[in-house]
Amino acid sequence: MSTKFKYATFVLVLLFGITATALAQSEKKSIRQGNRAFKSEEYNDSEIDYRRALEVNPASFKASFNLGDALYKQEKYDEAVRTFDEIKASNVDNAQKANVYYNLGNTLYKQEKYKESVEAYKDALRLNPSDTQTKYNLSQAQRKLKDQQNNEQNKDNKDNKDNKDNKDNNEQNNDDKDKNSENKDNNKDNKPNNENNNQQQKPQPQNISPEDAQRILEAMQNNEKDVQKRVKEQQAKAAKVKVKKDW
Repeated sequence: MSTKFKYATFVLVLLFGITATALAQSEKKSIRQGNRAFKSEEYNDSEIDYRRALEVNPASFKASFNLGDALYKQEKYDEAVRTFDEIKASNVDNAQKANVYYNLGNTLYKQEKYKESVEAYKDALRLNPSDTQTKYNLSQAQRKLKDQQNNEQNKDNKDNKDNKDNKDNNEQNNDDKDKNSENKDNNKDNKPNNENNNQQQKPQPQNISPEDAQRILEAMQNNEKDVQKRVKEQQAKAAKVKVKKDW
């Protein structure tokens, strides 16, 4: 191997080392800045710094873990859950993994996903059984889960009862409707009977014999002659009266 080739290789290794060192320093610097911002409760700024560190080293466990915390503080729970999920299988010790599950449990708890939160706390305790804070949070999540299940059960029972009541009311309404329909039909059936009764109550014409008819006709004629006679007598009297003459 020539001296020139050895020199070139040395330069490349040196440059690579310098670049790697610079990148590592840049990653650490961004993480430190993010930690300072997080401590000052400037969670949005800390998120930006942690993301810068991940641009330098996407596999940085520390940057990802701290980013999840910054997202949690900003109530960006969906993003925080994704971040913690992505680093659950990281090649780190059990204590660090337990912290990931612990923070994941807290984030799920905030989303009221109590069943998933309980499982996350249990995973944390499998990795770190002596963590009293995780045990406490697990008991809280289990209590919330039980309340949630009871509320859902009560809601289902109420819905079923309401559906049954509605069904009973509908059946009662249908029964009333059928009864009204029967009454209407009965009234309709009674109508012809009433009409028949009315017809039966009308006076029926009586049959008159020819002799009775003749007598009635003669009586009417005699009455008419008497009337005409009285009219003529009145006219005669009126003709005899003197009328006073005007001068």
